[in-house]
Formats: sequence, structure tokens, C-alpha cells
Amino acid sequence: MSKIKEAFENKKAFIAFVTCGDPDLDTTMAVVREAVANGASLIELGIPFSDPTAEGPVIQGANLRALTGGVTTDKIFDMVRSLRQDVKVPMVFMTYANVVFSYGAERFLSTCKEIGMDGIILPDLPYEEKGEFLPLCHTYGVDLISLIAPTSENRIAMIAKEAEGFLYIVSSLGVTGTRSEIKTDLTSIVEVVRQNTDIPCAIGFGISTPEQAQKMAGISDGAIVGSAIVKIIEKYGKDAPAHVGEYVKEMTEGMRATS
Repeated sequence: MSKIKEAFENKKAFIAFVTCGDPDLDTTMAVVREAVANGASLIELGIPFSDPTAEGPVIQGANLRALTGGVTTDKIFDMVRSLRQDVKVPMVFMTYANVVFSYGAERFLSTCKEIGMDGIILPDLPYEEKGEFLPLCHTYGVDLISLIAPTSENRIAMIAKEAEGFLYIVSSLGVTGTRSEIKTDLTSIVEVVRQNTDIPCAIGFGISTPEQAQKMAGISDGAIVGSAIVKIIEKYGKDAPAHVGEYVKEMTEGMRATS
């Protein structure tokens, strides 16, 4: 059974995204620990990439700062080994197909298993091409998490039927970033998902306030927050962990009203 399911058991999941190595890996570790201590039930670790096509300016900036600081995939793997000594919640990587390819897909996924990563999200991997990674993911017990976008329409059922771990529902078109309003008809997307799978689904892209998180958790099984957390890290740098902890606490309390 997928360990990711634990994040959704008897509660709405708050999923926190953080770019590894922004401003440095020690801060990333402290941010993860604070997020978990304050109610995050799943952590998404972003492996920086030079051309992060799904990301808006906030996370692009974090990628650039991390890469400039000398972060590598191996250093991130070592960081996860250290986190796994005390962090028990499910964790997934979010990165780009090229990062996995250039590292060597088998080597990458076997290391994921060894260090205790539960899944991987590759936003630039088209559903139709997931066969390049799926057999290796199955070999090493790493869930390949699918994304459903507002444009997926007639493909939602097909993607949901084969989903693993959890389904990442993209709230709106375009790149990541905070939004004042989310206009997509997410309820009908979630309905199609529910008809085709019992895998949990969470909504991401554009969520930054407790009210938005509560609304999204009311429609789905959880809310994913990235840019708003990365903004706090950008603002406070090495002092960010405590501020991220406060923010996660506020968000999870806001969501609890729906669970």
C-alpha cells in the first residue's frame, strides 16, 4: 500500500512545497521540520532545475538561488537521509523529467527508495509518455503522481483510473503562483476523479490564504501550497523556518474547519 495514503487518513491533508537549497539545505531541513511540527501531512521537495517550465517567478527565483548556491541532486539525497531520521510523514519529490534522465532514471529511483521518498511529480511529463518512468517507479515502490489540469477534460477519467499515491489537481491554467481568486470549476473535475478512483486528490497552484485552503479542502482531500511558502523563505532567508511554521499552523487550522 502507498504510504502517501497516510497523509489523507481521517483528515484533510495540508501539503507543503519547498525548493531544496533555497537559501541553503540546512534552512530547507529546518523549514520541513517546522512545517511537519505545525500540521503539514505531506511534504513536496522541489529539486531545482534551470528551466522550471511549470513555475511562476517566485519558484523560478528559488530554483535560481538554490542552483547558484551549489545545490546538487546528490546533496538533496543526503539531506533527505538526514530528515528521515525523524520526519515520518510521506515525502515526494517534484522536479523535471530532465533532472531524472540526466541523473539516470534507475539510479535516481533506486536512491529514492533507499532514502525513503514515497513519490515523484514530474509536471513536464505528459501522461502519454509516463511509460518511460512507470516500470522503474513500480520496481522501486515510488508512486508516480499524475497531474490533472483544467484542460484535461476528456482525459480526467483515464488519468484518474491509473493514478498512484495522490492526484495533483491544478487549480488554474498557467504557472504556479498565488492568486486572489480561483475560477476553475474544480467541483466537476473532482466528481469525475471520484467516479474513477478512490485515490485521494489534492488541489494546488494559487492557494495562499486559509480561506482558499479551506475552500479547496472542502472540494477535495487536501490543499497544496508552494509559492506562498517560498515567498516567506525568500523574505526571511535563514530565519524563515519559524515564520513558515506559523504560516502552516494558520493554514492547517483554517482547513480543519472542513475536515
